Amino acid sequence: MTESHSLSISVVMPAYNAEHLLPRVLPPLIRMLDAGEVSEVLVVDDQSSDGTADLARKMGATVMSTPVNGGPGAARNLAAEQAKGDILWFVDSDVIAHDDGPEHIRHAMSEDNVAAVFGSYDDAPDGQSWFSRYKNLLHRYYHQRAKRDARTFWAGCGAIRRDVFHEVGGFDIKTYEVPSIEDIELGYRIVETGRRIVVEPRLQGKHLKVWTMRNSLRTDIFCRALPWSRLMISREGLTDDLNTSTMERLRAGLAGLLFLSVLALPFWTGLWPLTLLLVALAFIANLDLARTMATHGGLWFAVKCILYHQFYYVYSASVYVWCLFEYHVLGHKQKLHVTRN
Repeated sequence: MTESHSLSISVVMPAYNAEHLLPRVLPPLIRMLDAGEVSEVLVVDDQSSDGTADLARKMGATVMSTPVNGGPGAARNLAAEQAKGDILWFVDSDVIAHDDGPEHIRHAMSEDNVAAVFGSYDDAPDGQSWFSRYKNLLHRYYHQRAKRDARTFWAGCGAIRRDVFHEVGGFDIKTYEVPSIEDIELGYRIVETGRRIVVEPRLQGKHLKVWTMRNSLRTDIFCRALPWSRLMISREGLTDDLNTSTMERLRAGLAGLLFLSVLALPFWTGLWPLTLLLVALAFIANLDLARTMATHGGLWFAVKCILYHQFYYVYSASVYVWCLFEYHVLGHKQKLHVTRN
C-alpha cells in the first residue's frame, strides 16, 4: 500500500444554524465513514441557536462545540486540535461532497511535495435563479480552469495535511474575525514553506447557497475584494491564476472602458458606436465563459451573465485600485483586519 493510500482522513465541517442543511450534506460523509474511506466526521457547532449539534450527533457525526461563536476558521482550528486523521478535509455545511472525494484527495497527496488540495463546485448548484446559478457556476469555472499549482487555498471543499496545518498555525482568526479570506491567507503561508497546493478539478461538491445580488455584492466587496486586495498588495502583488490572472486583468480593463463609455453616452451621444464595439469585444473576450453559461442555461442566461460580469469586473478592479491608493499614497499599510460589525 502506498503512503497516499494509507493516509487517514478526518472530515471537518464547521456548522452554524445548519440544522436544515445537515439532512443533505451529512449522509454522503457518513457513508464514507461507514465504508472506511474516512476515519471520522467532525461537525463543529459554532454556538448554533437551532438543533444543529443534536441532529449531527443523531446522524452519526462526532460533534464538538466552540466556546463562543467565532466563525468557521475558529471552528476548523478547534477540530484540528482533536482530529485523528493524517489529512484534514474541510467541507462547508452548505456543500454536498461527492462520494469520490477521498479518492481524489489521496491521489493529489501522492504527488511530490503536496501539502494541500482543493476542488470546485459541481455544475448543478442548488439555487435556481439566474443570478445564483451564475455565481456558483462562475466559481466552478475559475477553479476548473485553474493552473494545477495554486498559491491560495479554498476551504469549501479542500484538504490539508494535518501536520502542515499545525506547523503553519492554522487559520488566522485574529486578523479575520468574520468569514472572508482566511483560507486564501492560509494558502499563502503553506506555499511560503516551499510546499505545494494543487487544484484537483475532480474533487467536487454541490453548493446549496442561494445567492442574491445584494448578498453577493456585500460578500464580493467586503469579504473578498477588499481583504484579498490588501493581502496581495502587502505580500506579493497580483498572482497569475484564478480570477487574478493576466487575462482576467485585461478583461477587467475592457469592462472599465465599456463602463466609462456608457457613463459618457448621455453627454456624447455620438459615442454609441464605440460603446457597441466595446460590448462586442467584451463578449468575444469572455467567449469561453459565455459558452459555459449557455451550456447550463441557454443563450439568454449567458447574455445576462456576461453583462453582469462586466459590472463584477468594474467593482472588483475599482476596489483593487482603491487599495493601491490606500497603501501607497495614504500610507495605510496595516489594514488587513476584517472585524465584526
